[in-house]
Amino acid sequence: MASYSRMLLCYNATHQGRMALREGAALARELNAEAHLLAVVDQLGWATSYDAPLINVDAIEKQTAQEILREGVADLVSRGVFARGHLAIGDPMEQIPSYAEFLKVDLIVLGHHKMGRLARWWTRDTDRLLLDRVRCGVLVVIDSV
Repeated sequence: MASYSRMLLCYNATHQGRMALREGAALARELNAEAHLLAVVDQLGWATSYDAPLINVDAIEKQTAQEILREGVADLVSRGVFARGHLAIGDPMEQIPSYAEFLKVDLIVLGHHKMGRLARWWTRDTDRLLLDRVRCGVLVVIDSV
C-alpha cells in the first residue's frame, strides 16, 4: 500500500463533497497526513449554466466559496484533522491539478456525482479528465445510493 503524507481534499458542500470530506478526514487522521482543503469557484460554469445576462459574480461567488471553505475546515477540525484551506478561481479541472502540483500532494480526495450517458457527453471534453492531468493518487468517493 502506498504511503500518503500530504493530501488535497476537494470540497464543494454537495452531498458527494461531504462524503469525500468524511472519508478524506478519516484517512488523513489514520495516516497522520498533512491535509489541504480546496474550494474552487468555477465562474465560467456558473455563467453558462443560466440563461441570464452576464453579471459580475466575483463577490457573490468568492463569498460563497469562502463560506464553503470555512465550513469544510471546521468540519475537519471537528473530526480531529487540521487542514490548511485554499480558495481557487477557475475551472476545477485546471485548478485541482495545479494545486496538487504546487502543494506536492500524493493523494487527491474528491466526491463523484454520477451522470447519465447523454449528460456526460456535453459536460466536459474527454481530453480534460482529471486523471490525465495529475501525477499523484486520486481517491474518488462514490455515493452507493
